[in-house]
Amino acid sequence: MQGRLRRLLPAPPPRALLFRALSSSPPPKGGGDGGSGVPVKQVTRGNLAEALDELRVRVREAAFVGLDLEMSGVTSAPWRDTFELDRDDVRYFKLRDSAERFAALQLGVCPFRWDPAKSAFVAHPHNFFIFPRKELSDCPSHEFLCQTTSIDFLAKYQFDFNTCFREGISYLSRAQEKEALQKLNLLHQDQTSASSTTSEGDRDMPLERAADILFTERMKMNFKEWRDVIVSKPDSHLSGNTECVAGQFQTVFFKMRPAIMLNGFSSHQLQLIQQVLRKNFRDLVYVCTFGEDDTSEKRVVYSDTDEDKILLMKDVQEDLLKSREARIKSAIGIRHVIDLLSSERKLIVGHSCILDIAQMYSKFVGPLPSSIKEFALSIHKIFPHIVDTRHLMSVDQAVQKLMKRKSKSLSSAFSFLCPASDSYAMKPSSLSPVKIEVEGDETKSSCFISGAKHEAGYDAYMTGCVFAQLCTYLDIKFEQLSPQDNLATNNKLQKHINFLSPSWNSGTVIDLSSGMERPEPGYMRRYPASVYDNIVLIWGFMSKVRPKEIKDCISKVLGPGSVISVFSIDSTAVLVQFKKPESVNDFLDLKAVLERTDSAISSLHPLSTLLEGGQTRAAKYDTYRDICSSSESKYLFADQAEAVCATSENQLQENVDDNLISGVHQSILDGTVLASVNKGDGTKSGSKNEGDADITCQHILDALHNGRALNGRRMRS
Repeated sequence: MQGRLRRLLPAPPPRALLFRALSSSPPPKGGGDGGSGVPVKQVTRGNLAEALDELRVRVREAAFVGLDLEMSGVTSAPWRDTFELDRDDVRYFKLRDSAERFAALQLGVCPFRWDPAKSAFVAHPHNFFIFPRKELSDCPSHEFLCQTTSIDFLAKYQFDFNTCFREGISYLSRAQEKEALQKLNLLHQDQTSASSTTSEGDRDMPLERAADILFTERMKMNFKEWRDVIVSKPDSHLSGNTECVAGQFQTVFFKMRPAIMLNGFSSHQLQLIQQVLRKNFRDLVYVCTFGEDDTSEKRVVYSDTDEDKILLMKDVQEDLLKSREARIKSAIGIRHVIDLLSSERKLIVGHSCILDIAQMYSKFVGPLPSSIKEFALSIHKIFPHIVDTRHLMSVDQAVQKLMKRKSKSLSSAFSFLCPASDSYAMKPSSLSPVKIEVEGDETKSSCFISGAKHEAGYDAYMTGCVFAQLCTYLDIKFEQLSPQDNLATNNKLQKHINFLSPSWNSGTVIDLSSGMERPEPGYMRRYPASVYDNIVLIWGFMSKVRPKEIKDCISKVLGPGSVISVFSIDSTAVLVQFKKPESVNDFLDLKAVLERTDSAISSLHPLSTLLEGGQTRAAKYDTYRDICSSSESKYLFADQAEAVCATSENQLQENVDDNLISGVHQSILDGTVLASVNKGDGTKSGSKNEGDADITCQHILDALHNGRALNGRRMRS
């Protein structure tokens, strides 16, 4: 162990091999101009193999592993943010959109090993740079979005974009690897079948140009001269430098057989050469192989018998298959880290990590499932033990009290729960802090730099530190932990494992083992609890109309207290939650009738503020779900809605039955209404014939109710 470990700071003392994480202050707030003093191993494609060998040992010894991801963006449009009024399926569609559109730029992995002799955790933070370059010729190039606010944020904290883009580690997901291997097997079968069944005459090209005729005759003569030398002097080519009379070819060896390298020929000339060989030389074989850099190498090989020719081509096909399989395996790249974490089944610790997990699934596993339940169950199979420290902060009353009115962000939680050792007296708890040390390797000193906030490796380290401190509030005694113990099996922790917060404002947690959501303890809602059958989506109104005005004009029609809340999606759309579910149909039907009616009511009714301009659209909550699930990508929600709904007009609930609208319109013109009408002030008006000037929105609503009731009776009869 002598000289193996060293803290990587300028001129460190020879015996300072371990860095005590809680012996210095947290990194400076609000800037990236200084490191934390914590050595973080930087991993690029140049040292990936070495880092993986070390990481396998570290993960195998770990009690838990901190995890973090840095991405090129979070949301592709403001309305893609998660809202309190979002249903679980809508939240998942927004999560999936983010994971699929943006790139993972860094992966932070930090194994934490318990050392009983030191009564401390020993951490090994690793920072993996990622860049999705094209590794296989038959795979499409990757495309991803960059959100300018996210890029600016990373740049503020001195993110090394040069290292990321030039030396970042590429990858193949499990699905991409499987597809590549399937393509390879099919190609191998086709090539094997073609070489044994294709008729030689079927592949001949007509020689129409004089240049082609002269070229084929010259090649035929040169190949004959070379072949005759090989046949007449079987031992003369053993030196490897026999040249034919024409001087164009030099003998090389391929699989212990004399051969010629075909360099400098065009693809058309190579086709002509193959035709010459097929028609004139049964003992000369055209062979194409690929070198290590994926460049093709073409040869003509001498094979004296049909049996030897078959054996040669079989060997070539097997070699091609193996080399392509090796290229596919080497292209797996950073996914080796994910496979390692999955196979070791260690406790994975993240902070508000559902987007990190979704990103890892999208990039390293395959296309994200269609539903949140499928996603949760799939993740549970890959990572059977996950803890979200944000959720862990909400399960213990002492922690809730400590964190009251404080930010739940990672840096805030780290600064609050993991203070410097000289500040222990200031810590608002009598619990002893957990000691954590960071281990660095002096023999690989160039791979380490001092970690900083919003670098994935350092954030993974901070996440693990926060988790260790939170465990003390759950009365977990690390002194009783052996080096081989996996914290995932701890009885006091098990009931808090596999619950992820789907978003900071969902008020729920997802149980990964069942795929179901349940309320998050201690969550304080800003808006009334959502009743999705009572919600209407409205978009396309004039931008000057504010949510309060929308609420006021609807309340004038449906009565005071009919609208519980109006939530602004963006400047072009809102979600309106009604008190009663029947108000949803009342509003949608009334809107449709008013937009098709020519009477004075169309311009004088209270909804004119909302309907001004004639572009206002409305639908039930399921249409909002469909819009959010679409692959369309528009910045404004109204544009997104129009793009999605343009081909699905029948889904919009505002398109009520034309016969019903016609009947209501006729009722208005005839002046007939229901016998008992509730007015906004609570009084009732009797049935009578009235002029158009006396018609109100309430009359239209009553006519709609009457029409629906009549239609219902007709259907039942």
